[in-house]
Order: sequence, then C-alpha cells, then structure tokens
Amino acid sequence: MQRRLLSIVLAATAALAGHAFAQDLPTVKLKVVGGLSNLSLYNDYEKPFWTQKIPQASGGKITADIKGFNEMGIKGPELLRLMSQGVIEFGTSTLAYFASDNPINEAIDLAGLAPDVKTARAVTEAFQPVYDKFYSQSSGIKVLGMSTYPAQVLFCNAEMKNLGDLKGKKVRTSSRTQAEFVEALGGSSVTMPFGEVVPAMQNKVVDCAITGSLSGYSAKWYEVSTHLVALPINWNQQIHAVNQKAWNKLDPKVRNLITVQYKTLVDDIWTAAAAQTQEGYDCNTGAAACKQPVKGKMVLVQPSEADRVLLKKVLQESVLPKWAARCSAGCVTDFNATVGKVVGLTAKK
Repeated sequence: MQRRLLSIVLAATAALAGHAFAQDLPTVKLKVVGGLSNLSLYNDYEKPFWTQKIPQASGGKITADIKGFNEMGIKGPELLRLMSQGVIEFGTSTLAYFASDNPINEAIDLAGLAPDVKTARAVTEAFQPVYDKFYSQSSGIKVLGMSTYPAQVLFCNAEMKNLGDLKGKKVRTSSRTQAEFVEALGGSSVTMPFGEVVPAMQNKVVDCAITGSLSGYSAKWYEVSTHLVALPINWNQQIHAVNQKAWNKLDPKVRNLITVQYKTLVDDIWTAAAAQTQEGYDCNTGAAACKQPVKGKMVLVQPSEADRVLLKKVLQESVLPKWAARCSAGCVTDFNATVGKVVGLTAKK
C-alpha cells in the first residue's frame, strides 16, 4: 500500500513539474520539411512527432507545421542547400541524395557495409560526430539525429538462388555505391525514378531493382517480381537537421526539449526499421506473419554464408577502394577511426 502511495505521489510530482516546465516555455510555431510523405517513416513517426509528441511534451507551447519535401515540390538533393540558406528551418532527407556534393555523405551507407540493422546503427552512431562537425562548418546546419529506412534489398523478376546470380542482369540502383556494387558482381546498373520501376520490371527493361523491403511492398513490386533476396545491401540513412541560425534564435528551454525528444524519435525509427524489414519480407512473400490484407507470392531467397562472404569481398575489393579514391584524405581518416573500427575494415587513400 505504501509503495502504491509513493508511486502515485511521484507520478503527481512529475506531472506538476512537467506542467511547471511547460508554463515556463515560450509559445513558438515551427516550420518543418519532412521526408517522403508516402512512406511509413514520415507517416508513423516523423509527422506524429511534430504534430502530437512535441505539442504534448511542451503543454501545447511548441507546435509545428510539417509537410514532406515531395509535397512541397522540392527535390531531395535541394533540401540541405535550402536549409543552409535558411529557406528551410527544420528538415529531413536521405544522406545518399548528397553523395555527388561530397562523398562523405556515402561513408555510413556503402553497399555491403552493414548486413544487419545492429551494425547499421553502430556505424551511423560512430560517424555522426563527423557529420555534426562537417555540416556545422560547411553549411551552418545542426544535425539533430540520424535514422534509417528498412533494409535496401534486391527484388528480381528472374530466378535468383544466390548473390552471384546478379551477373549479367540489369539492375535499377538509386546510388553510386549501389551501382558500383552491382557492377562488381557482373551486373549492369540502370538509373531510373522509383515510380518507373514497375513498368520497367514488367517489360524486362530491368531484371532487378533495389529498394527497402517494405517500400517495395507498398509500391506493389511483388506484382512484377518473383524473387526477393533477404540480404541487406545498404540502408538509406536519414539526416534530421535544422538551420543553425534558426536554432540559435530559439529559447534554450525549447532547444533542450526538442533535443531530448529527438533521441526518442530516432530510437523509435531504428526499432521500426528492423521490424519493417521483416514485415517487407513477410508480406512480399505471403508469409503467415504478414498482417497486411494483400500478400505477395514472391520467393524469399535466404542468404547463405557464401553470399555474406561475397558481399564483404565486393565491399573490400571494389566498393570501399572506389569510395576512398573520391573522398578526401581527412574523410578517409575519419572513416577508419570510426566506422572502420566498428566493422573491422581499413580504407586506403
């Protein structure tokens, strides 16, 4: 009984403290440009974070308008540039979009680098301080957090027994590192927008395409492809950031609340990425575990130990050296001191 009374008193104290803290906050309305509005990361996590969680945590003092960058007619690669200029305050984008601006943006998502979500997160967290410094100094942008989409995997409208079967196949890729990976395996890389993949697969313009396991399900790729290879090639990590000048203008208490809440958002998205990777496997292949109303009938190709060895071999012998050749000496040094130690690899300049 005493323990129950104590827990009630503690809960009431916390509630009063939260209320007092909320009263202490200034009223502020923020403008946020989120990720792709048709995907789960935005709808299930990012949008509710700004429209529900932040207002709740601040007692209604901090509110936000949020739209996906695609809804605003902005192309992904433009986002950080607009944020750097102060046109956008808060924003989210895929790091791979900025690979052509600077190869440092590929460092945590090289094809073959992280064959599971635990490694992907460890790699991301190891290198984040480098991004913090790089974006602060080069663009006047503060990194608030880094999250991810589900695993990027191979969908093929052709028989696939192992990773080596990519040889001779035309594969839709969405980043330079994916293209180098495919070409190292003897395939040919094809660049095309996500929305054009379904007719391209139907018409055999491409044999395979790489995307998130759940993204592929949402886009009904199971209708035009037969084999799904359950081996993460990369992850498509997201950068969540804010213009530094806009951030500095906010009350320190507002900045503190957003910073604390962001840690929870990032944790939630990483946890979801693991679950959604599996959900993509289940629903594209019609597994009993799939809770979606429509189930695909794809063949799930489970990677063998030989496939995992081949994945790492291609990374070590082709993908990593090519990336190191185009990144600066400082970038390669930072990689070796952080990511390299996590995965046991050394890039040579």
